[in-house]
Amino acid sequence: MLTQLSPVRQPAPVSSDESVPVSDRIRQRLDLAGVRYHANDNIAQFILPGELAALQEEVAGRLQGVLESLVIDANDHNSADTATRVARMFIHEVFQGRYVPRPEVTQFPNAERLDQLMVVGPIRMRSACSHHMCPILGHVWIGVLPNPDSRLIGLSKYARLCDWILSRPQIQEEAISMLADELEAHVRPDGLGILMEADHLCMQWRGVKQHETMMRSSVMRGRLLQDSDLRRQFFELAHRGR
Repeated sequence: MLTQLSPVRQPAPVSSDESVPVSDRIRQRLDLAGVRYHANDNIAQFILPGELAALQEEVAGRLQGVLESLVIDANDHNSADTATRVARMFIHEVFQGRYVPRPEVTQFPNAERLDQLMVVGPIRMRSACSHHMCPILGHVWIGVLPNPDSRLIGLSKYARLCDWILSRPQIQEEAISMLADELEAHVRPDGLGILMEADHLCMQWRGVKQHETMMRSSVMRGRLLQDSDLRRQFFELAHRGR
């Protein structure tokens, strides 16, 4: 007796119907690829040319609805273009790190076989809390212990990578680990240390309204994790740059 097999279900193709919101089309591609799209993920490779402008327009329309639900007259002289301005800010500024590819990173061979700790910073950081979308503002210090096989990167590229990672809704504890992963992949150092020090406006503007609270977090990799003297040297050099 033959067993009848159920037909294999194929995933539905991504809609090309322009009446379907562009956010739904992007989300379908992500779901079909099995890729997550958390607030702090980069989804640039799933956005087609021209779709970012359409996404901005869609976001502006939805924000107009938010203003209406807040009983704000969106036709007054202050609020007439607020939805458009905020949508542009989200897509092209404060959350840009979600929607654009990683910046090009200039790399140099370690021709002089440098093997001493070098510290870059303070690098100004700007992000937003993924819980309340309130700004996170502060500084980052990066310590790199290269080896002869390390790939050194241009000084400005540390700041560009920081901005790309942090220009997304984040929580500080995850942001610093993501930055460490990215730098390890590019530089391949023997040791890496990152110190992040930031004000969280969700603590100042709402809730407990504490204006003197600063969050400091660090990540140590390789020899900076293993060697307390190197770790101490990193923190001393970072402290001098405050």
